[in-house]
Amino acid sequence: MGVYEELKQRGLIAQVTDEELIRNLINNGKATFYIGFDPTADSLHVGHFMALCLMKRLQMAGNKPIALIGGGTAVIGDPSGKSDMRKMMTMETINHNVECFKKQMSKFIDFSEDKAIMVNNADWLLGLNYIEFLREVGTHFTVNRMLTAECYKQRMEKGLSFLEFNYMIMQSYDFYNLFQKYGCNLQFGGDDQWSNMLGGTELIRRKLGKDASAMTITLLLNSEGKKMGKTEKGAVWLDPEKTSPFEFFQYWRNVADADVMKCIRMLTFIPLEEIEKMDKWEGSELNKAKEILAYELTKLVHGEDEANKALEGAKSLFGAKSDTNNMPTTQISKDIFVNGEVGLLEILVKTKLAASKSEAKRLVEQGGITVNDEKVIDVNKKFTENDFSSGFMIIKKGKKVFHKIVL
Repeated sequence: MGVYEELKQRGLIAQVTDEELIRNLINNGKATFYIGFDPTADSLHVGHFMALCLMKRLQMAGNKPIALIGGGTAVIGDPSGKSDMRKMMTMETINHNVECFKKQMSKFIDFSEDKAIMVNNADWLLGLNYIEFLREVGTHFTVNRMLTAECYKQRMEKGLSFLEFNYMIMQSYDFYNLFQKYGCNLQFGGDDQWSNMLGGTELIRRKLGKDASAMTITLLLNSEGKKMGKTEKGAVWLDPEKTSPFEFFQYWRNVADADVMKCIRMLTFIPLEEIEKMDKWEGSELNKAKEILAYELTKLVHGEDEANKALEGAKSLFGAKSDTNNMPTTQISKDIFVNGEVGLLEILVKTKLAASKSEAKRLVEQGGITVNDEKVIDVNKKFTENDFSSGFMIIKKGKKVFHKIVL
């Protein structure tokens, strides 16, 4: 089985420009392909995870990845999937995020010996002459066709800025530039990028008279049709300082029964033959599948040692509950005490177990909070330093979320 056939069986391929051409390219290791990552934060997150795994799979099959970091396009902001305009970032922030991305990507992609390339589109976009660019590139795009793109249609009701309207042209120019400079013949991206990617293949055809290909990756959605990778605290980050390996492990350990096998198929490198056997698992066996999923993905992102720690921490936590070393932890200062006391609602907000005091109040009233193995239903509950008799306090939210507060 070729790598293209495996990608199809894993449910990773959504749309392609020419299936036979792309199949031959990647099965024979002849694809020089790129995926773009706009540095809108100082860490990659689960939303980028599938793209990184795909790059790794294709590199293992002999293809050459180009990781494009959008230091230039981030100045504009991608309107795809957004109901509002993205917040404008300073160049200082963008450059900081670019450096963070580079470090994280190196865990997935082998950049040694010219096996892969990392580029920043700021290098060619920020120095463009506007009038020259309009004459050379803008003439190849029609407004009517651009407005049929799904990413633009979603924004038309609230208002699409001219700044964002240029994003498709910028991304298309990226492909055109990489095609000429590095022989990049294939672009990958999320399925919501299809219109932007077709713009690139069309620009290459119109300007150079040559063919380039595009393929989109299936978006990782749960059984309810929502994008995966979000928690009450926000995104699930790949940076261990933003989402600890234990929290990362627990996110995947707690996926819904209906989603676990899809995630194993799309995200892990477990052979398809083994996955087919797991497809028959039911009931309590699905908990084993979730543990496998969580372990494999934590190992990919944080390494085997951290995956083992997270696994052991979870087992002890949900078993004898004797080990709190790998539990998500928040340190608080004694300054938080007022007249020797601190309220439970304030602690819940401080640890981000609740986004606000009103949400914290609802959690307590609904019986969802346990402190040091005792359920608390009093929203006015106060704690003193004596409650931190071992130097810490354990709060449990619901059945599966644990947090250690260290004084």
